Amino acid sequence: MMQESGIETRPLESPTAGASSPPSTSVHSSCPPLASSIIPLTSAGAVAPPIGIPVSSISTSSGYDTTWGHAGQSSQTPLMPAFSCPATMPGVLSNPMVQQPVTTGAIDAGSSITFPEDPDDPRESDQINSSGGIWGFFKGVAGNPVVKTVLSKTKHSVESMITTLDPGMAPFIKSGGDIDIVVTSDKEINVEAVRDAFQEVFGMATVVGEAGLSNIAPQPVGYAAGVKGAKERIKSLRQGSIIHKNQPVVSLENFIAELFPDNWFDIGYLILEDPCHNIHIEVFTQATPVPLHHIQQAQSLTPPDYSLRWSGLLVTVGEVLERSIPNTNRTDWYHAVTGMSKREMIQSAAKALAGLYKQQLPPRTA
Repeated sequence: MMQESGIETRPLESPTAGASSPPSTSVHSSCPPLASSIIPLTSAGAVAPPIGIPVSSISTSSGYDTTWGHAGQSSQTPLMPAFSCPATMPGVLSNPMVQQPVTTGAIDAGSSITFPEDPDDPRESDQINSSGGIWGFFKGVAGNPVVKTVLSKTKHSVESMITTLDPGMAPFIKSGGDIDIVVTSDKEINVEAVRDAFQEVFGMATVVGEAGLSNIAPQPVGYAAGVKGAKERIKSLRQGSIIHKNQPVVSLENFIAELFPDNWFDIGYLILEDPCHNIHIEVFTQATPVPLHHIQQAQSLTPPDYSLRWSGLLVTVGEVLERSIPNTNRTDWYHAVTGMSKREMIQSAAKALAGLYKQQLPPRTA
């Protein structure tokens, strides 16, 4: 060693020194001694700046393969120099062109060497979650009560505009939610009336129709016949495995009854069954008067030996009115007689049914 000039020098390591040790994975073991390991002296005795590539900035302790480039498209040399900004001192201007070797064993964040990111690395998700970023901003805005009110009003306005321009879109916009109802009829006039009523009460509801068999006369007579017809429709769907045994169902049946002597009325019976919540609700539509001579005509058109005569008549009141009053439909003769459609009558009763159902349902848990 030389102590005279104040500079300590060490002899280079002999090539044969590493023969007894196992081969190392370090970059230095596979390369000849670099010129940067020799510290030359200037004529003035000062230390000259390094003339080689600083290999101390390369770390091989990391689990990444430094020879693998971006997505494997190009190789990346492990001897690429790394630059870092030195700490500035007050009153001293730093030279941006000075090469600063990284002395730490880990990969420095300011290194120019980039490595492929592992998509399954949990550290990346932790950093994203902790930093918040744009998604954190959106979550914070969405939780604002004022923003929620504005969004709700905007959504309602858009839905109102769509349903005004195209009323047929209303069932699709309001379908969904937790309410799922099956109507035991495939007649659109009945299904639409129940659907509109439940969507008005619950906001969103899915209501579909399935044809059920009443197993009674086409024109039921009396309360007992009307109730039996509605319940038989539910029974036929459940026994036929068309609907689930716990499926909430709404069934309806129109019948005629003599409420006063020689005064007949048409009445609609609606029943809701929800076995899952043990709910059973029954309501009736408004009573629509039917002239006596129309009832007598329907009775005369029914054979005395009709097998279902115990439950009603073979010919319905609508069929008789269709023959008697011009421009009258047998399925919706109510509008010609009272000025109110059958759908409006069913929807009014179904709205009361939905309101009672909503009150009896258990409270929703968040």
